[in-house]
Amino acid sequence: MKAIRYSQYGSPDVLELVTLDDPVAGPGEVRVRLKAAGISPIDAKLRSGALQAHFSLTFPKIPGRDGVGVIDQIGEDVAGFSIGDEVCVAADPTCGGTYAEAIVCASARVVRTPPNLSTSQAAALLQPGVSAWIPMCRTAILTEGMSVLIHGGSGAVGGQMIQLARHLGLNVTTTCRAENIDYVLGLGAHRAVAYDRDDFGSLRDMDAVFDLIGGETHARSYQVLKTGGQLVYLSAAPFENQAKKYGVSITRALISDAPEALHAVAQLAAQGVLIPNVLATLPLAAAADAHRQFEAGQVTRGRIVLNMEDGG
Repeated sequence: MKAIRYSQYGSPDVLELVTLDDPVAGPGEVRVRLKAAGISPIDAKLRSGALQAHFSLTFPKIPGRDGVGVIDQIGEDVAGFSIGDEVCVAADPTCGGTYAEAIVCASARVVRTPPNLSTSQAAALLQPGVSAWIPMCRTAILTEGMSVLIHGGSGAVGGQMIQLARHLGLNVTTTCRAENIDYVLGLGAHRAVAYDRDDFGSLRDMDAVFDLIGGETHARSYQVLKTGGQLVYLSAAPFENQAKKYGVSITRALISDAPEALHAVAQLAAQGVLIPNVLATLPLAAAADAHRQFEAGQVTRGRIVLNMEDGG
């Protein structure tokens, strides 16, 4: 099989296209013949070495969290799947990834592909979807009619948060670049604040804020909440906890690829609630170019997807 891998931390230049033997499914595992893989910011951060304190990688490493394909081999002690099933994959970040023509992973890390999604959309679904679903459905306490602020609404996670929030009957405000306002309104946001032009800090009486950014954005989010409001954050960056000062609660959303979350996201996608945006599709060999686009801040709407069937 063809795959992208790297043998040391570094710039996108460490990514190389190689030919490897197909992996073999062991007990509890399935092998998926991949059609496409979604590229995530965490892929670039892992490759650069920025997350060494959180994830210990074994080199050489095939990157990639999200993928979509067809099961072509099933190991022992696997139930509920058959050869030929079309599935989405949520790969373990410390094991073999999805930038490859095949992957072996635990059967608990695959779910059936929603039939209404294109191949590229399905490849961009799970990691952003889980990162939206856990904060909104398992971390925050939300009821219909509440007002929420979602930071970074044009990104892959923020975009699916907007869609999910509308499904939950929430009044949705989001922040984004001015050039992306029409895009996030099209996703379902009721209001958009251009953070490069306007001040979201003038907002008030939000029931919940979902912080996907951290830093100064986090520090200025307390003031927009009503007393008793909820600040839910995903970034692990250090911050000053001002919850007591403003009379609000603060909680970190602990993101994991739990089967409950994977199946919930797949079901919501099948219902038409979560529809990932694909910014561009590139051949597998262009993985380094995709990482460069991420690091240059050029990926602001959804995901770039690698297509295994597009010339290698």
